[in-house]
Amino acid sequence: MGANSSSICELPENEYLKRLSGAEAVSENDPFWNQLLSFSFTAPTSSAELKLLEEATISICKSLVENNPRTGNLGALIKVFLSRTKELKISAECQNHLFIWQAHNALFIICCLLKVFMCQMSEEELQLHFTYEERMPGSYGVECEDLTEELLCCLIQLIVEIPLLDITYSISLEAVTTLVVFLSCQLFHKEILRESVIHKYLMRGRCLPYTSRLVKTLLYNFIRQERSPPPGSHVFQQQTDGGGLLYGFASGVATGLWTVFTLGGVGSKPAPQQEQSSPLANQSLLLLLVLANLTDAPDTPNPYRQAIMSFKNTQDSTAFPSPSPHAFQINFNSLYTALCEQQKSDQATLLLYILLHQNSNVRTYMLARTDMENLVLPILEILYHVEERNSHHVYMALIILLILTEDDGFNRSIHEVILKNITWYSERVLTEISLGSLLILVVIRTIQYNMTRTRDKYLHTNCLAALANMSAQFRSLHQYAAQRIISLFSLLSKKHNKVLEQATQTLRGSLSSDDSPLPDYAQDLNVIEEVIRMMLEIINSCLTNSLHHNPNLVYALLYKRDLFEQFRTHPSFQDIMQNIDLVISFFSSRLEQAGAQLSVERVLEIIKQGAVALPKDRLRKFPELKFKYVEEEQPEEFFIPYVWSLVYNSAVALYWNPQDIQLFTMDSG
Repeated sequence: MGANSSSICELPENEYLKRLSGAEAVSENDPFWNQLLSFSFTAPTSSAELKLLEEATISICKSLVENNPRTGNLGALIKVFLSRTKELKISAECQNHLFIWQAHNALFIICCLLKVFMCQMSEEELQLHFTYEERMPGSYGVECEDLTEELLCCLIQLIVEIPLLDITYSISLEAVTTLVVFLSCQLFHKEILRESVIHKYLMRGRCLPYTSRLVKTLLYNFIRQERSPPPGSHVFQQQTDGGGLLYGFASGVATGLWTVFTLGGVGSKPAPQQEQSSPLANQSLLLLLVLANLTDAPDTPNPYRQAIMSFKNTQDSTAFPSPSPHAFQINFNSLYTALCEQQKSDQATLLLYILLHQNSNVRTYMLARTDMENLVLPILEILYHVEERNSHHVYMALIILLILTEDDGFNRSIHEVILKNITWYSERVLTEISLGSLLILVVIRTIQYNMTRTRDKYLHTNCLAALANMSAQFRSLHQYAAQRIISLFSLLSKKHNKVLEQATQTLRGSLSSDDSPLPDYAQDLNVIEEVIRMMLEIINSCLTNSLHHNPNLVYALLYKRDLFEQFRTHPSFQDIMQNIDLVISFFSSRLEQAGAQLSVERVLEIIKQGAVALPKDRLRKFPELKFKYVEEEQPEEFFIPYVWSLVYNSAVALYWNPQDIQLFTMDSG
């Protein structure tokens, strides 16, 4: 790009870029590279300018694609970068700003070129471009060393070995971004890639030994949330009068080049604050999620997933089970804190899901924490603001709750944590409530939202499964939580009656008309009855296991006792209604004996006394309600498009043309 490039619009006519992409071969030892790599330009200030950068890069790329088979200039550029990275660690320790600056600029150009190449050609064609070298007219030449693997390995080494300082922040971010771009071939295929050239390089050969160190470094980047250094603190200050190699570097690159990656793509939403403050943390997390979701090779399981599944706490001195080829240790307390603080982003919630689901060490540690509210409250807030979240984020939050509720210790402890003044819960002022009661309120609210809006059976099932897992350990339910349980049952009851009435009317009408097909009310009725059955089992489980701990639920049950009449003789509910009917009859009788005009306090007192007097053997025992989360078959069909949609929409990712994306459906705009 050269020292005199000052704006994006000038790039297509830049003499250095034209020479790079032109018909003349440039030796890797040519002084030209020092000129090309000493550049700066005004930072893009809008998504339109970021798109302009993309368009400018495409014009250079087209020329390079045409000429590179004869010149080998792409390979020469990569070799220049590789030669400079050999001294990067020493340069960082010696504060050699100039050396790091030029290495960063070389990688920036490689990344921009690579991104356009990935859009326009197959991985096999891309690999060919890495192998071309200068060829004289009439000669066939020979293929050079495997630059693809060498570059990938170099990027990984840069990420794991170069210390993160102000002067190395931008090149560390660039290395992570370039790896994401290398893997972006998936974006341009509708089908999940199960065989990929880049995947093979990352899972085998020279890259494989770095697996655990790469995963560990990416996790620590996420944990540390290092902010972008202030402009001028990580760059080589201007030291010449006339500009030359360092012209405009402090004012241009510092506020320009790496800042490109804190801007969104065309039509994207403004970046969340955490992405703006730590682009390296966000990009590292995205790369980690991409690596974790690479498909297994036929003969090789994904080593990055293995590393994520097996790492342990730094305070855990027990030996790793054998074999554990990619195991490592990390500070679980720091990881837990970062996960609690970052749950507003989809990618942090997805990471939490992966760790809870796949790493038993992390799951055991988190369930043993005495401050689980720090993790659970952000998850509940995601569900509470369901209207503002995408469906995938809601699913991840819900499945996290389901996984947590599989543990009886968790289900007991959440009722012992008392919260005060939950400001984000707006339906009712909650001055004091247990974490368990709040969890019940939010899950029930999610069910009701789903019933009226999305009508997703999968979401219903997981909500009810979480409530069912908790039901035997319900303790001291808040009166509002108890009311909402019965209100949900009331809503389901009305819906059941409505569908039943519609089915009856349709059946009568069909007797006089043979032409029109009948709506499938039987299926609707079956679904509603399944949900009603589940709610009755949840209420029954609480009454059977912890009646004396939940006077507010008994009170709500008695207040709405008429709701349950129609289900007493229903063949689908007769068995489960026995205990509920017994409790209603028993306490109704005691209240009648106490007389009329009883205050709420007096009714609760009678219920508490009656709970002690009720013989436990009169309540029929049912199998314990326990639901375990089981991942869908071929989970990659869900997770890979989801992860790449996060990459595409991230505020720190490069711009991709929406028309090029094949993996998922693009929203308009």
